[in-house]
Amino acid sequence: MRKALIFWGGWDGHEPEKVARRIKGLLEAEGFRVDVFHEAERLPLNELASYELLFAAVTMSEMPGEVSRAIAKAVGAGLGLAGCHGGMCDAFRNDTEWQFMTGGQWVSHPGGDQIAYTVNLVPGSPLTEGLEDFPVCTEHYYLHVDPAVEVLATTRFPLVSYYHAANRPVDMPVAWTKYWGLGRVFYLSLGHHDDLFDQAPTAQELLRRGMLWAAGGREAAKAEGLTAERFLNDAKMY
Repeated sequence: MRKALIFWGGWDGHEPEKVARRIKGLLEAEGFRVDVFHEAERLPLNELASYELLFAAVTMSEMPGEVSRAIAKAVGAGLGLAGCHGGMCDAFRNDTEWQFMTGGQWVSHPGGDQIAYTVNLVPGSPLTEGLEDFPVCTEHYYLHVDPAVEVLATTRFPLVSYYHAANRPVDMPVAWTKYWGLGRVFYLSLGHHDDLFDQAPTAQELLRRGMLWAAGGREAAKAEGLTAERFLNDAKMY
């Protein structure tokens, strides 16, 4: 049986426990055995290799260095990593290795938490196949994004007047995938509150597909005969 690990915590305003409960239900429906932990320091670091997926639901907070290094190493060896909203890309603001691995970092949501906008899906990926653009009314996440990510969905900025509006309009990524060694990483910027996924079922379907994709990294690497060592050298990275 495939196994998934969820860890939640940090700022309560993002309802991390509710989000963790929803993710647990989604993964169990896909046949996963799911273990849930409160806060990163309680994770079973010596057992990460036995899981296919790690889901992060921790806004801000801090992560001990040894935990951060263990997760980065495990993902590099094929553990899938997924998360949504601030639970993954506004987690551990002082941990640049986490930001490097996840592919982006929240910097603002101009206009607050009730902005009506459209999420535009990018065609050509199995993760978006058959899905249509959809409206939401929630925080409009502005992120600093790794140029290496594969963008799955976007939204147009600016929608409200703020200092950034002096620049040209931009399409900001809402969902993406990327690789970290053998590991697959998926992120969705939606999910300010848990009920967003009831209001926008396409967002939940995209999240479900993204988690399943991320969970397949180790098997895909095995099928291609890849090992994590090919991404490492003797240089000190940090």
